[in-house]
Amino acid sequence: MTSRLLNTVSRVQPSKHGLTTLLKRSESTMPYKTNHLTKGFPTIVQEYSKASTGLCKITTLPNGIRVASENTPGHFSAVGVYVDAGSRYETSVTRGVSHILDRLAFKSTANRSADQVVAELESLGGNIMCSSSRESIMYQSAIFSQDLSRVLSLFSDVICHPTINQAEVDEQRQTALYEIDEIWSKPEMILPEILHTVAYHGNTLGNPLLCPPENLELMTPELIQSYMKTWYRPERMVISACGAEHEQVVDLACKFFGDIPASVENLDSVMTHKEALKKQAIQAEKNQAGQQKDSFVKSLFKSNSQQVKEPSSAFEIATQPALYTGGNSFMETGPETPLTHVYVAFEGLSIDDPDIYALTTLQILLGGGGSFSAGGPGKGMYSRLFTNVLNQHYWVESCQAFNHCYTDSGLFGIAGSCQPEYANALMELICRELDIVARGDIGRLAVTQVELNRAKNQLKSSLLMNLESRMVQLEDLGRQIQVHGKKTGIDEMLSHIDNVDMDELRRVASRVVRGAVSVSSGGSGKATVIVQGNLQGLKDVNKTIDKYGLGIGN
Repeated sequence: MTSRLLNTVSRVQPSKHGLTTLLKRSESTMPYKTNHLTKGFPTIVQEYSKASTGLCKITTLPNGIRVASENTPGHFSAVGVYVDAGSRYETSVTRGVSHILDRLAFKSTANRSADQVVAELESLGGNIMCSSSRESIMYQSAIFSQDLSRVLSLFSDVICHPTINQAEVDEQRQTALYEIDEIWSKPEMILPEILHTVAYHGNTLGNPLLCPPENLELMTPELIQSYMKTWYRPERMVISACGAEHEQVVDLACKFFGDIPASVENLDSVMTHKEALKKQAIQAEKNQAGQQKDSFVKSLFKSNSQQVKEPSSAFEIATQPALYTGGNSFMETGPETPLTHVYVAFEGLSIDDPDIYALTTLQILLGGGGSFSAGGPGKGMYSRLFTNVLNQHYWVESCQAFNHCYTDSGLFGIAGSCQPEYANALMELICRELDIVARGDIGRLAVTQVELNRAKNQLKSSLLMNLESRMVQLEDLGRQIQVHGKKTGIDEMLSHIDNVDMDELRRVASRVVRGAVSVSSGGSGKATVIVQGNLQGLKDVNKTIDKYGLGIGN
């Protein structure tokens, strides 16, 4: 989807993308005769770029499955099935199921043994995988165009008819335990997970992507099958394809997925996302009204943590909005640890927020990276975190801005690492940089028009180059249709980026780092701080945050 793509772009060094124009796309020259079963299905046709003759087409099957395609030229096709499931929809009972389900993706089915599935994968070649995220479980492939039918047949089997026997679950529990231990040993991989857990304590986006080790024994075939029955519904599935004729994809979708019965209880992904946003807006209004009525004395006795009641029904889980809580987590690892890692984040913006383009531009403008870089023009060396932090302080090992955006919330901030004795100094530097980009009254330290123009150009070129990747294009299409039921075209995205000016950049930066997103989201507005390593050089982080006027009263 649009902001997920922007999020993907923001994690890629701008240096890797030099082109600034989109390659012209055209319809495939390989005709395909449509089966009459595809006739009469409601179809949306969209133009995805003025520079292209191709069209984005979206058809809804009778059982609710959406089929989307963009017929771009090439020797390979890409096809994926996107299920609106993932860790945000887990409860205390099912926590960790998405992780195990990901690992069970290509095992035995009702029609194929595990060996037959592996043999089919190997004979297809290409790139076939399953991955789970907080808001989606994705089955994706890049294969030869003539193998489209074979891969959709395989996806149908593993998604709709998996065996999930005890032996396979036991094997994956052991593998998952090893994987968890491996990830916990790598700060750059586990700290973003801990950041989410603290930022959304006890709800939705705070649910861990990795199965908690204590929950592994609870992962039974019955629990996994129950989770799939709840969330693997046709109205929560999207079949997307790039490089194939739409009629062919619809025909194959009918053949392999058309027998899935329509759900009795409608949990349509587009509808439930809209309902979650409505609930979030109502909660935000209540919070604002409550804050105005509360006296100062009452506020002294209010709890610092917002309690979230766990939903019970599938509809309540699907429509539960994310609640940003903020908070701190300090993890002492002993004096022998060579580096201390610091994360400072604030509630960011959802994919539907009109300010998301300005915030992503800000993330590119801050930039950053590691202390060692090959350097050179166009490699991010002129971003603010390179020029103001990495190039000025030898003891900073890494410093980089990040931006995670989801359907109803997001996280924006800076992550850095340094020698332990400088942990408090790094905290100061991070807070200073976040404060500066939100201000226009600090003379030469303020963001310049040259910096803004550079960041906008880097974002646009990265966006366009990413869309030249079949797999990125496929995921962008599938997730946008899953959340919105339609696609935001590249021309519209580029126009939004061009419209970001200095006043808007500073307004959006201030909205995020000063905690004002809470007005529309109902969140706490506080900062989220994660520190891991030797903490002897760390002082009161809340005082540092308050010193720069960040967040709302840490």
